[in-house]
Amino acid sequence: MSQSDNPNAPLPRMEKDAAVKWAENYTAYMARLTDVELTPSTAKVNFEACIGENDEVAEDGRYSLFYYVYSPAPVTEHTRVVRTLRRELSEQGYEVTGYREFQDAYSSAIFSARNKKNSYRIKADTVGSGKKEPQALSFSVRTPCMLPPGAEQQQF
Repeated sequence: MSQSDNPNAPLPRMEKDAAVKWAENYTAYMARLTDVELTPSTAKVNFEACIGENDEVAEDGRYSLFYYVYSPAPVTEHTRVVRTLRRELSEQGYEVTGYREFQDAYSSAIFSARNKKNSYRIKADTVGSGKKEPQALSFSVRTPCMLPPGAEQQQF
């Protein structure tokens, strides 16, 4: 039974600092796999509320982390990056949920996947329109809903 099937199923537990460290490490791993650099000063950490199927929001401290960081990799490398991630991470328990190769200055390369075991989501994609802002490569991760250790899970 998944979390969506049972809103009271035990949530995974992790401190927020540990979740951010995992996100930093995993985006760095994705960059190493694809042989590109990251620009750490562009990293953004967003903790988000977990919203239930009926728009309920728990008050027990649960959260989801959305983390992203940019790479200065030129757009000519974006297709190679998403191809590599699709090949490598599909072999590591990730289910591909989105994929597109870079076509022209007004399109983007996209690779998105979900870890079948723990529902962590990862993505690499071209960001920026190419018109007003330059295009860059973004690596991001999103955790499932998690609860800090020691917090009592609210029941619905």
